[in-house]
Amino acid sequence: MPSLNTAALSPSIPEETNSKLSLQRLIVLLGPTAVGKSELAIQLAEQLNGEIISADSRLFYRGMDIGTAKPSSVDRQRIPHHLIDVANTDQTWSLGVFQQQARRAIQDVNDRGKLPFLVGGTGQYIWAVVEGWQVPPVQPDPHLRDALLHWADEIGPGELHHRLEIIDPSGAALIDPTNLRRTIRALEVSLSSGVRFSEQRRRGVSPYNTLLVGLTRPRSELYQRIDERIQTMLSQGFVEEVRSLLAQGFSPNLPTLSAIGYGEIVSYLQGRSSLEEAVTQMKRRSRIFVRRQANWFKTSNAEIHWFQAGPDTAAQIGSLIQGWLGSQADLM
Repeated sequence: MPSLNTAALSPSIPEETNSKLSLQRLIVLLGPTAVGKSELAIQLAEQLNGEIISADSRLFYRGMDIGTAKPSSVDRQRIPHHLIDVANTDQTWSLGVFQQQARRAIQDVNDRGKLPFLVGGTGQYIWAVVEGWQVPPVQPDPHLRDALLHWADEIGPGELHHRLEIIDPSGAALIDPTNLRRTIRALEVSLSSGVRFSEQRRRGVSPYNTLLVGLTRPRSELYQRIDERIQTMLSQGFVEEVRSLLAQGFSPNLPTLSAIGYGEIVSYLQGRSSLEEAVTQMKRRSRIFVRRQANWFKTSNAEIHWFQAGPDTAAQIGSLIQGWLGSQADLM
């Protein structure tokens, strides 16, 4: 199936290429949830002697495997994966921590002569690395965070998000109203510093020579894949996975357990909804998430080489990457 951006197959060499040759190489594979990034990344890494650095914030946490569609142990034996299973369920990996760890992983992969693939659908995490964001240096404020959590208990995550929308519309537009952790962090940073969270992200100097590759599908096909993924998760034991996390003593109020899917299964296990209602809500939240991802990854962005997912996509993208690598080698 042809690329949406056919010119990408023969990328032009900009004037600043020579200065980029001294930078670390980085391939970025991005796109919406359930589009097929994980398997495609493994195929490309196998073709091109690469390793994968996850930029999916849901994959950081141990024990959260089925509900995040985490790459299997077999997948990780095929190709080394980084930044997966690096935190416990009750820990929080901030954007700043991720950015620091991703930089270390990318450096390590490059130093060993491998090609790093940054792969994921969490736009904030992708662009923080690619654009060298200067992440707000506001330290966590446990007292303010607790107060915001109590406030969320009283008025609900949606209403707390509305409060963020009042003081920082741009920041709120990029955060899922049901993502309590990010809503609280945005409010925490804004209230602690007196500067809107959205205004504190500053683009810095990127240390990478980056090729951005986007994977897409028709929206209806994407929704169908999401529905099928949810059914697969349930058949694989998703309910039992969440029950096990709760049995280990993890609070159902943890931000990690409010993630899409986990929050709905917690609600079901606590008797606040039926399983059918939980599944319906999971599908609804997933669709909303896909639409928000589109705000981060726009098909109109000329920096991203977009491809429709199909049987020949791995070969097409592989050719693009090989041409990109060759163009750099020719100028050295």
